[in-house]
Amino acid sequence: MQLSQIRNTSIIAHIDHGKSTLADRMLEICGAVDPREMRAQFLDSMDLERERGITIKLQSVRLDHKGHVINLIDTPGHVDFGYEVSRSLAACESVILLVDAAQGIEAQTLANCYLALENDLEVVVALNKIDLPAAEPERRAQEVESVLGIAAKDVLHISAKTGSGVAELLDAVVERTPAPTGSATEPLQALIFDSHFDQYRGVVSSVRVMNGRLQSGDKIRFMQARSEREADEVGVWSPSPTPVQELGPGEVGYLIAGMKNVAEARSGETVTTARNGATEPLAGYQEPKSMVFCGLYPIDGDEFAALRDALERLRVSDSSFNYQPESSGALGFGFRCGFLGLLHMEIVRERLEREFGVSLIATVPSVAYLVELSNGDEVEVDNPSAMPVAGEVQAIREPMLSTTIIAPSAYTGTLMELCQARRGEMQKMEYLSPERVELGYRLPLAEVVVDFFDQLKSRTQGYASLDYEPDGYATSDLTKVDILLQHEPVDAFSSIVHRTQAYSYGRRMTTKLKELIPRQQFDVPIQAAIGGKIIARETVKAYRKDVTAKLYGGDITRKRKLLENQKAGKKKMKAIGRVDVPQEAFISALRLED
Repeated sequence: MQLSQIRNTSIIAHIDHGKSTLADRMLEICGAVDPREMRAQFLDSMDLERERGITIKLQSVRLDHKGHVINLIDTPGHVDFGYEVSRSLAACESVILLVDAAQGIEAQTLANCYLALENDLEVVVALNKIDLPAAEPERRAQEVESVLGIAAKDVLHISAKTGSGVAELLDAVVERTPAPTGSATEPLQALIFDSHFDQYRGVVSSVRVMNGRLQSGDKIRFMQARSEREADEVGVWSPSPTPVQELGPGEVGYLIAGMKNVAEARSGETVTTARNGATEPLAGYQEPKSMVFCGLYPIDGDEFAALRDALERLRVSDSSFNYQPESSGALGFGFRCGFLGLLHMEIVRERLEREFGVSLIATVPSVAYLVELSNGDEVEVDNPSAMPVAGEVQAIREPMLSTTIIAPSAYTGTLMELCQARRGEMQKMEYLSPERVELGYRLPLAEVVVDFFDQLKSRTQGYASLDYEPDGYATSDLTKVDILLQHEPVDAFSSIVHRTQAYSYGRRMTTKLKELIPRQQFDVPIQAAIGGKIIARETVKAYRKDVTAKLYGGDITRKRKLLENQKAGKKKMKAIGRVDVPQEAFISALRLED
């Protein structure tokens, strides 16, 4: 195929600005899907995506429009899946930036636009949802011009729901997107930008050919993995997988090479031919840095091997999370997993349970702290149970975020109050228009990961939007709070918190566990402690058996003797007794929404 006929583009936008709906209309206009098979969110193939109404995985599709081939990639909008967006941009020459004509520019709109500009991509801006009664397309076009510097006259007005203006948008993509560069005569260089595991065919990789030709039946080499395979099948997504004989330079498609080992097909891998192949790999991707950590343990200890296998397979399609084995005295063997955010953690956990049938317990999410020891060494601690003893710790540094919040200016006060309560430090405050304000805060990551986003939405009636990026470390007054049952620490409930919040965390956990732990034959103390100091306590009272029920009168000494025997038995049981925490208590105590 001629390079001049190919256009590679992605749809990027804030959450719920209509990316998947626009992709549906484009599929219809280009005739890629039979009308009888058409459904909403056609490219969102996961049940989880359809239930939540969000895109989790990028999806590519090949469209034919007026003699040109458009390789379109639909990307996620949530900040946790920004890594998927950055991967898709490496396979494109332009982006379609969607802006809601009613809501205007949001935090992720800015972040995604800057990401596209950093990659030197052509930006085609389209105002979506112009059919809404609240739409203000002229005003939003001026906002795009003042904030993003893209002329208002170049902004297209469309409605992805009704299809109005979508054909003109396709024409603009063809007209404004530069044709890809590359040579068919040079050695093969193809970039893997996504992969997933198929139960019957092994690893299926999405590839963008930069130079050369990728042909079915060729002997190919994976440059980073240093392995050789045969290309069993090469094809394009149209949108169902359609085999072709070869993919030329500039084309996007898929590759199946009979791989069962997931490490061979990492995103960012360069594929070349085994003979006379390329000597230099493509740039690939920067490894994403995990921001939120939690332990994942199988409810049934026998499922440990199944969990390990499931994590390995899931890592093929989502290379932005990582894992390593760990063990817990309370929960047995499991894995310490790192995620890009809280939603990412929830999605991975739910995919493991749905797609691989593994029942899981997830521990309280934590972040990675840098701990400076008395001897001058510095260690990274992502698990509270690995925190050195207090006497060895000189200082603790916690990860910080640079956050951008865009919201109606009426909510400025309540947002400032929220950020300051979370130990935030204001960096900037700008009015994008008289009605909309942009706030910049430096916040500790630990304060953001649990419920900051929920609080942000509830305090602004859903109108605020949030974007964040890592911003180094800062020294803080942090401490480790241990939860003790029967004077024994339970590592799964330990947490690292700011000293000012230690008492409230300890009080909350002891109160919750008192309701969840079943009564024993002896009193069970539940304590929260910092080092050797107890800061909160609750007691699960013992069962009381009426040992005097069989008495029918007589001397009081008989009653006293029975009660003294009962008291001695309870004392002995308390000395040797052990509290088994039921799995349901772990699940309830560690549930995020509480």
